[in-house]
Amino acid sequence: MFLSDKWIDFEVIDCSDGERLERWGKYILIRPDPQAVWRSGREDRRWKQADATYIRSNTGGGHWENKRLPDAWKISYRDLSFNLKPMTFKHTGLFPEQADNWDFAAERIRERLRQGRSARVLNLFAYTGAASISAAEAGAEVCHVDAAKGMVAWAKENAKLSGLESAPIRWIVDDCAKFIEREIRRGRTYDMIIMDPPSYGRGPSGEVWKIENDLYNFVALCTRVMSDDPDFMMISSYSTGLAPSVSGYILGLTAGKRFGRGECVCAELALPVSSTGMALPCGATARIVF
Repeated sequence: MFLSDKWIDFEVIDCSDGERLERWGKYILIRPDPQAVWRSGREDRRWKQADATYIRSNTGGGHWENKRLPDAWKISYRDLSFNLKPMTFKHTGLFPEQADNWDFAAERIRERLRQGRSARVLNLFAYTGAASISAAEAGAEVCHVDAAKGMVAWAKENAKLSGLESAPIRWIVDDCAKFIEREIRRGRTYDMIIMDPPSYGRGPSGEVWKIENDLYNFVALCTRVMSDDPDFMMISSYSTGLAPSVSGYILGLTAGKRFGRGECVCAELALPVSSTGMALPCGATARIVF
């Protein structure tokens, strides 16, 4: 299990009956969570004092109730800062469970730089840029790619909040597969690749992505933009039907086979629950290190 337990500004306070009680800075939120199927008793008084609760509709989607939140607010992790916004589909623009992945990548980057090696990072399906700015803060040259123009703009906000607006980050709005194909033709390569593909999505020109159909071929394509001195490739997934080992096998059969080496580790991503001492599963990550 990869446990993101270094947070100060974020906390999972409790989980019960398909919901999680969270602290985001000074604000308390209640959001749905399909993994929290147990019952805790909800003894913490903040269950009744939340600043906002996301109610999921039986027909899909949902809405925020009792919303006492600003349009945006900031939280920090180590030296990084993030702009949060309550979104229409329960999210805030940040996945705190990814912090262990940010730390892993940052340490790999710093070690390469200490050795005098390049640290070029490609972040695919990069969302609001937490992994990108963490990598840039560690000293990497970063290419940030996401198909949603609004998410890339939000990522730039986060870079500025973290004092990294002048960091060497290329901001790309594009379908990830089409971008990789162009990078292959241009001969550009990367030492480290991070990806967080959705279960389902559409590119800017209507391209359809289904993780169960497309992940293997996409990862195989990505190996073609890895440098001759690769460091790692990492896949995160929130698809409930995709076990951590599946991504690990894909990495071994693609990147591992191409380079003839690599140690693969795969596990659940998780967040500690402060009231119970349990860890809440929040997806899966697989990493191959060369």
